[in-house]
Amino acid sequence: MRAFHPQERTTVSDIHIRRDHQLGLDEARKVAHAWAVKARQKFDMHCTYEPGEGHDRVLFHRAGVKGWLKVNGDCFEMHATLGFLFTAFKARIEAEIAAQLDKLLGSAQA
Repeated sequence: MRAFHPQERTTVSDIHIRRDHQLGLDEARKVAHAWAVKARQKFDMHCTYEPGEGHDRVLFHRAGVKGWLKVNGDCFEMHATLGFLFTAFKARIEAEIAAQLDKLLGSAQA
C-alpha cells in the first residue's frame, strides 16, 4: 500500500487508491482497458485512454466525479475528485472502485 506524504494536498472530496502488481506493463494495460470498460458500463463514465512510453493514463469524468488512473509495469494509481453531492458517499464510492480494481487485478494475476 502507499504511504501518506505530508506534502500531498488532499481534501475530503479526494480519493487515492494505489495497488502494486507484478503483471508488467502489457498485462497491466489490459487491466486498465478492462477497468475503463467497466467504468463506462457501470457508472456511465466518459473515459479517455492515453498510452505513453513507460505508463498509460485513463482520464475519466461524469457529473460529480473526475479523475485519472495511471498504470505502469508495477502499480496502478488512481486519483478521483468528487463533487459536493458525492462527498457524502465517498467511503462507498472508494470501496466500490477499490473492489472493482482488485477484482480485475486478481483475475489478471490468476
